[in-house]
Amino acid sequence: MEMNDQWVWIDTATKMRDAQEDIGSSSIICVDTEYDSFRYFRDVLCLVQIEADKKTYLFDPLGSLDFSFLGKIFADPVILKVMHAGDNDIRILKRDYGFEFKNIFDTHRAASILGCHYLSLSALINQYLGIELKKDKKMQRSKWETRPLTQEQIHYAVEDTAYLKDLYYRLEYEIARCSFDKKAAKSFENIAAVTWSEKSFNPQGYINLKGYQSMTANQKQYLMNLYRWRFQKAQETNMARFRILSDQSMVELAKTEACSMEMLKITGILSPEKVSLYGQEIIDAVCIGVVTE
Repeated sequence: MEMNDQWVWIDTATKMRDAQEDIGSSSIICVDTEYDSFRYFRDVLCLVQIEADKKTYLFDPLGSLDFSFLGKIFADPVILKVMHAGDNDIRILKRDYGFEFKNIFDTHRAASILGCHYLSLSALINQYLGIELKKDKKMQRSKWETRPLTQEQIHYAVEDTAYLKDLYYRLEYEIARCSFDKKAAKSFENIAAVTWSEKSFNPQGYINLKGYQSMTANQKQYLMNLYRWRFQKAQETNMARFRILSDQSMVELAKTEACSMEMLKITGILSPEKVSLYGQEIIDAVCIGVVTE
């Protein structure tokens, strides 16, 4: 089987209607998403890929077109939705659009039930279809929110659904042959029922940072306050915590016990831009309970 290179970027109402007709009339669709969970505190959905009978459709969550019709498709118990490790895809689509899901077949879970040792999509496609995919791991963490997407990104996204239907047929056969039907059905019901939950704050997380054990009581207090401030700032700005302050920077700052803008600048731990951006906030939030001379 050759990969289906027929894909359509949905950017007009006409293309949307064509996509709706094709997807709605397909008995099996393959679904995947691209989202950025690396640079943001709260995952940002950047692309939805659906392979139907005729073509693969790329929907842009960052664009202006309304693709809420997918909610009816996802909730339709007649249309089978094939996904691979779709837990987080479903969580994010539920969070952002309120979609519900019925009749899921997840190739990752199916392969796990069958006892497969290697569960990546490329490994399963190689094992069951004899096709070798070269999936660039760096592409997964590329900037999916940037427009336009590169041809490499589009190829990566389209390839994620291109072989799912054939993989489904093989895994479904093996599930039935091994009499795992009920076990698989229950697992697929569970994945359809997953819900989104926000990252929670671990008030003791700072004690696991490298260097904590050798700190003074004052430095530990500083680090605890800084750790809490970073989480709150990341949540407020929807920015990954490491992009605000790295763990190493927090530990180094705590050891200086810097509690003034001048001291923050002198340490050189933070860039001038970050001192300007966050300096006063850090001082106001962090120096509470820290004994200064």
